[in-house]
Amino acid sequence: MDAISAAQDRYGRPSEGLGAEPDLGRLGLDQLRTLRRETLEQEADLSYLRRLLHGRMDILLAELDRRPGAGAARPADTAEPAGALLERLPAILTDTPSTVRRSARHVTLGPPRGQQSQLEADALMGDVQLADLAAHPAEELLAALERLRAHEREVSGRRQRLLRTADGCNAEITRRYRDGEARVDDLLAGGPL
Repeated sequence: MDAISAAQDRYGRPSEGLGAEPDLGRLGLDQLRTLRRETLEQEADLSYLRRLLHGRMDILLAELDRRPGAGAARPADTAEPAGALLERLPAILTDTPSTVRRSARHVTLGPPRGQQSQLEADALMGDVQLADLAAHPAEELLAALERLRAHEREVSGRRQRLLRTADGCNAEITRRYRDGEARVDDLLAGGPL
């Protein structure tokens, strides 16, 4: 269960209906902070999963690009040494600098708290194992690539929803301090962050 669903169960669902974000105005300050923390933790897990998915997609694309007539449903030419893919991994997995300017957001690096992300990424690969890509025909690699892409779109949607909720919590907390509904003195006296 994600942080948004948990908040809806704990604090009531908003009038917009099932699946909508919780009514942040109805939550107490401690509840807002808890929801924000849980939401950001889950977003970090999904971000890690997205990085796994993107890395695997990049590796599959590199393997397909390496093959002459990549559309052919045959295994790759086995003349390439077995370690060639391993040697190319740094170049394959290096991100090019983005040309899009985005607002800064704290990024938590590191593996997720559980192994769920790794298991999801492994399951999506199906029979295609990264250690033996050359043994698979292009059609199998393309099918695995499409599964990864579809799941990445779904994960991105979940992640964006979590980020909207975290941003909403931040905005509501800020509004309460600005409007005098919350006091900094209470926070400094040992109240929860």
